Amino acid sequence: MAEARSRRRGEHLEQAIFEAVWAELLDVGYAKLTMEAVAARAGTSKPVLYRRWAGRAELVLAAWRHRLPVSFELPDTGTLSGDLKELLGRSLCRFEDFSPDLLAGLTTETFRDPEVFALLRKQIAKAAPGQAFEALIRRAVERGELAEPRLSPRVLALPLDLIRADAVLYGRQLTEVRVAEIVDDIFLPLLRGLAA
Repeated sequence: MAEARSRRRGEHLEQAIFEAVWAELLDVGYAKLTMEAVAARAGTSKPVLYRRWAGRAELVLAAWRHRLPVSFELPDTGTLSGDLKELLGRSLCRFEDFSPDLLAGLTTETFRDPEVFALLRKQIAKAAPGQAFEALIRRAVERGELAEPRLSPRVLALPLDLIRADAVLYGRQLTEVRVAEIVDDIFLPLLRGLAA
């Protein structure tokens, strides 16, 4: 059996490695995750990992990127508030396996390495549904639910920035209650103010 596992290549090997990364993160957390443990769990070797990723931060980022949905349909609940909550709720699924330890450790390590930090920023930008938020807002304007607001990339990034701040800076669990606060108490009043 070990021989069969060692012959995996390409996608099969990569899938096993990413599954091993998440299993290790859930078992020991980011601070104690090692390349050796991931390799052992995946049934491969450290050199195989290091040929693909320079270190654990890059490996964890790759595993996270692999877990992100490729595409999704825009929610249509009939209200902007409902649509935004649904969209952010889907975004929460991306973070559900991320313990505060993992997010804090990954963030700290990426700050030490400019190349890894650039990779993290690129990955966050790619994962942020700014275009989806804009489409939902435009649809609400067409329904007459909201006057046309002045939108900027910074405004569209705000909901997920708040979620990331809660998780990384404050170590708070992300909940539906917090999503509702972000949408109803912060984001929608901001959009109405920008439409004034």
